[in-house]
Amino acid sequence: DVQLVDTGGAEVQAGGSLRLSCAASGYSLAVYDMSWLRHTPDKGLEWVSAVDRNDGMRLYADSVKGRFTISTDNTKNTLYLQMNFLKSEDAARYYCAADARFWPPRKNMTWTDFTYWGQGTQVSVSS
Repeated sequence: DVQLVDTGGAEVQAGGSLRLSCAASGYSLAVYDMSWLRHTPDKGLEWVSAVDRNDGMRLYADSVKGRFTISTDNTKNTLYLQMNFLKSEDAARYYCAADARFWPPRKNMTWTDFTYWGQGTQVSVSS
């Protein structure tokens, strides 16, 4: 079975950094395009970043461009999201997801747009 496990969330001060991890099992990361999304009760689900499995192209939402970096380590079968210069508006529960219904991703995606999801990891940003 495909399983994604999200870790790395924490409370951090504004301006700080965090690295989230998404450990995949049951399949190789190279099989699917991978994305990070985040959810808050106020804003709902928001797509954050993605990496194309074919050419490694990295895509980012405008709100995180220049601050977040998505990467993969195929030897560890793990997806990462390096988050720098965190802002209060970055506070959310972050999820990795695989096997999107369409490509490239867009800002307002839904829970049914991906086949596989991690359980999420909480990021809090204090000012």
